[in-house]
Amino acid sequence: MFQGTSSHVGKSILTTALCRIFYREGLRVAPFKAQNMALNSFVTADGLEMGRAQVAQAEAAVLAPAVEMNPVLLKPTGNATSQVIINGKPVGVMSAAEYHKGYSLKAFDAVKDALKKLSSEFEILVIEGAGSPAEVNLKEHDIVNMKVAKFLGAPVILVADIDRGGALASLVGTLELLDEDERNLVKGLVINKFRGDVKLLMPAIDFLEDKTGKPVLGIIPYIEKLGIDDEDSVSLDDKISDGGEINIAVVRLGKLSNFTDFDSLAGEIDVNLIYAKTIEEIERADLIILPGSKNTSEDLIALKDNNFAETIINQAENGVPIIGICGGFQMLGRKIFDPNNFESSHAELDGLNLLPIETTFTAGKLTKQISVGQIDFEFLGNHIRAENLEGYEIHSGITKNIGEKKIVAVKNILGTYVHGIFDNDDFRRQILNAVRRKKNLPPINSTRNVRAEKQKNYERLAKIVRENLNIDLLKKIIYG
Repeated sequence: MFQGTSSHVGKSILTTALCRIFYREGLRVAPFKAQNMALNSFVTADGLEMGRAQVAQAEAAVLAPAVEMNPVLLKPTGNATSQVIINGKPVGVMSAAEYHKGYSLKAFDAVKDALKKLSSEFEILVIEGAGSPAEVNLKEHDIVNMKVAKFLGAPVILVADIDRGGALASLVGTLELLDEDERNLVKGLVINKFRGDVKLLMPAIDFLEDKTGKPVLGIIPYIEKLGIDDEDSVSLDDKISDGGEINIAVVRLGKLSNFTDFDSLAGEIDVNLIYAKTIEEIERADLIILPGSKNTSEDLIALKDNNFAETIINQAENGVPIIGICGGFQMLGRKIFDPNNFESSHAELDGLNLLPIETTFTAGKLTKQISVGQIDFEFLGNHIRAENLEGYEIHSGITKNIGEKKIVAVKNILGTYVHGIFDNDDFRRQILNAVRRKKNLPPINSTRNVRAEKQKNYERLAKIVRENLNIDLLKKIIYG
């Protein structure tokens, strides 16, 4: 089990690396994280919702994602509340106090059931913790860190991010704050995201091992352009790309969800992609994207309050292409109705009126994978035709006039509920070429394969981690 001194230290990435390393050694290996708190999620083949990081880890282990790999998912909705999803299905919206002091132990039953099932099917589980195990205000009701390690008797590797500074103090301090039985479960330390000459770090390594009595299993270098899905929006600033001819602005909504929808766009050689936080960034864009949102109504109101909505409408009237995904798609319509206040206290809101659709929020949520044999539509004066389009839907609300092809397009405005739509290589390139033609740039014939690139990225990650992690010592820890 990988636990961290804080969030975003690289637990997910190291878990992904070990999944590929053990898979390459012929072992039946699966990832696991008891509880995610994230707005970046995925839908399995059987229509169940889970955290995106475990999807990447499953891909690294060459497995189909299964909800047992992430049985508890918390999706923040605002005002210290989250939608609670157990075994892939929502069970309600709860405050932090309601969940941690009342429901979390019930959720741990789902965690135990998932672990029992995975343990019966796989030889090794690579387990990811969340945040830090030393948050004393959360420990009593924590079901994702030491409670899991104790339940399984799993050896824990504690990870620190040296790039942000204070790695030695955070490792020592975390160990000091653990109870003795928890500290005994920690069998090694890893320093992650190191830049520079390892030789200069060795005195610090000697100090750490002497101070803590724990071996340092590895010093993992900072890896540029990982190309592997994240679940944590802390990483958004790392996803900015530059050097291209097309400026794409993804509007940085307050409740932005499924930001990995745009990773494949950021990887294109002709794209500059940013997550726009100012009107000026939106005004400079050749393509504006309204992404998914965990609270469409509140994000729509915020767009109006900060004048983003007016700017987007003006840009649309000037011919700038606008694409809405999921919640962003709903915002592009004429009206949003919520008569029973499922999402907010607003029974009716005016949309941006850029697409001829209306959405009504209802009880429940649609979660399913999508496969469309063929689509044809006009966009920016270009005929777009793509085959075997794949993705997934996660949304509340019923939308009129969406059609069977899952895309609504009018002139320079396009909307869809399909997450992952830009991972379809031919579709993505046709959209980008339409924008290029609008800028009087020649189209690009691309043979890029995003899914194949992901597999190469898993191999690259595994190679780097294997070269910098003491795998033999790790195996001794695992097998006792």
